[in-house]
Amino acid sequence: MRFSPQLLDDIRARLPISAIVGRKVTWDRRKSQPARGDFWACCPFHKEKSPSFHCDDRRGIYHCFGCGASGDHFKFLSETEGLSFPEAVERLAEDAGVALPKADPREIRQAAARKGLTEIVEIAARFFEQRLQAPEGRAARDYIERRALRPETVAAFRIGFAPAERDALKRHLKEQAVEEKDAVEAGLLIVPDDGRPSYDRFRGRLMIPICDDRGRAVAFGGRTLDPKGEPKYLNSPETPVFQKGSMLFNLDKAREPAHKAGGVIVTEGYLDAIAVWQAGVGNVVATLGTAFTEDHIHRLWRLAPEPVICFDGDRAGIAAAHRAIDRMLPLLKSGFSFNFAFLPDGKDPDDLIRSGGREAFLAEVGRASPLFDVIVARETAEARIDTPERKAALEARFDDLVRQIKDERVARRYRLALRGRLSELFWSHDRGGRRRPGGDVAPGGSSTVDLRHADQSELATIERILLGLCVENPPLFERRLDALLRIEMHGPGLEAFKRALYRAAIEIDEMSADACYAHLGAEHAAVLDEVHGEAARTATGLGLPRGHRLTERLPILRFAPPAEFVETCFDLMVERLSLRLLSEDIEAEIAGLADADEDPAAAMRILELTRERGRRREELLRLEQELAETAKAIRGSGVRAAAPAATG
Repeated sequence: MRFSPQLLDDIRARLPISAIVGRKVTWDRRKSQPARGDFWACCPFHKEKSPSFHCDDRRGIYHCFGCGASGDHFKFLSETEGLSFPEAVERLAEDAGVALPKADPREIRQAAARKGLTEIVEIAARFFEQRLQAPEGRAARDYIERRALRPETVAAFRIGFAPAERDALKRHLKEQAVEEKDAVEAGLLIVPDDGRPSYDRFRGRLMIPICDDRGRAVAFGGRTLDPKGEPKYLNSPETPVFQKGSMLFNLDKAREPAHKAGGVIVTEGYLDAIAVWQAGVGNVVATLGTAFTEDHIHRLWRLAPEPVICFDGDRAGIAAAHRAIDRMLPLLKSGFSFNFAFLPDGKDPDDLIRSGGREAFLAEVGRASPLFDVIVARETAEARIDTPERKAALEARFDDLVRQIKDERVARRYRLALRGRLSELFWSHDRGGRRRPGGDVAPGGSSTVDLRHADQSELATIERILLGLCVENPPLFERRLDALLRIEMHGPGLEAFKRALYRAAIEIDEMSADACYAHLGAEHAAVLDEVHGEAARTATGLGLPRGHRLTERLPILRFAPPAEFVETCFDLMVERLSLRLLSEDIEAEIAGLADADEDPAAAMRILELTRERGRRREELLRLEQELAETAKAIRGSGVRAAAPAATG
């Protein structure tokens, strides 16, 4: 319905905006001047300690000088409660006592019919609530107890019970003067095709009302109480007041908590949503057993810009997430996306809350993966990339997905991010597929190395090997000092240790392993032991030789390799860390690029850096293969270095 400017002005004139805003904030008495219609408060849209949110009754507007939020009566209600503009107008018109224009006769008839159906569903909801407390509701009450639902939760969601009789509700509706055809249209009765009498749709089930945005019961979800009963969950059919593809369970209760929290959680089932709500997480909704629709997506985005979709971590949950992704891609827009939380060990939210409480559930939600990461995982999980053609096929698949994104700015971002991610994937695969020198040069065996998280990958081991070689062979450290200083170590304490070695090289006239041990302070003793290996004492006074940690990580050292070989190993490992630094630079460039069209030079720079990284990786792989052959020959000689004696 269109509303005239005069109508909107009338509502604004009758309702001071401070009366609307004052429901959500506490006015600052020192700064506010009510007599002048001038009010100040802490902003309801962002966290702050001193009031910067201003409300002006004379002009009928609000404005936050901190975050920039501003608007009128209707926008405030929309932003804080998630109402659509028409809903906000209707709500405030009712508060102001302003009559809305009458619709045409056809709209009036349709509205009356919808109201009639809603009233019929309300009669059924009260009937089911009453039957839950009756003797025949014992099985339903036992189930509620097993689900650990508290009485106040049962009351809040108006949970009831449908008797296992053929026509218990039908008889009740008749007593309430409800026409059979209307009960059928409301989805409460079924008329058989063979001419037999109509009967209750829901029998022997726990009944959960499904409410519309205003909290009015418009349908039901029924959970069977028979262990062998099918289907396990049964929803009302589509009716003039209930469309499964556009409704979300608990939306009426979750709207305000979602806006306060700045986020919303979506579960697969309504009983899961009820369990999460009972645990004190109010910003939760559930789908109604249907695939994600465009309406679902837009409704969720009205609650929060990045909802968290919480699915079971089993195969069915992952498949449901993948189906949802295909619906989401075309609708993505700047600032609006989704995150996915896959619960562990096949647990659903209710299981997790029972075993670990609210904190365990929220911890899993906090670990939710962005939509982009879930897409990459889906497309690469079973992908074969062992030939150029198969790599090209994967690239083409990603290109097809990006083309579905209608928002060009988001699509460009996806292209840039995918280019970098595929580069990482192909590099990790190729490197993992090449034969290593017996684990002697490039530690670790993972084919999915994440170059951006060194402490969780083989790069952390490379850092320790390099520093261990610097202690074992100080002249090598001095020759490669410039290259090492350009690389920042990521492992705990390793960067500080590297800088301590640099100071030692400056202060000690003749560097040696013994001089390093003597010069480095006690604050570096633990790292020194970690990267090189001090002699470990035992009860008998004997222990491991000094340097044992280095040889454990780089076993080729046991074969007394030539100095040139060790130096080549050193250089290749330095190059590995340099490539990590280059990858970080590329990520920073991508993050800082606002718009590829507006800054083509930056986009070209990203492309060039990505190409440079690819060239250097190919060269590194070639050199590592050559080094592997040399290492094989060294081991084949059978000459082992004498183990250094333990000190002590």
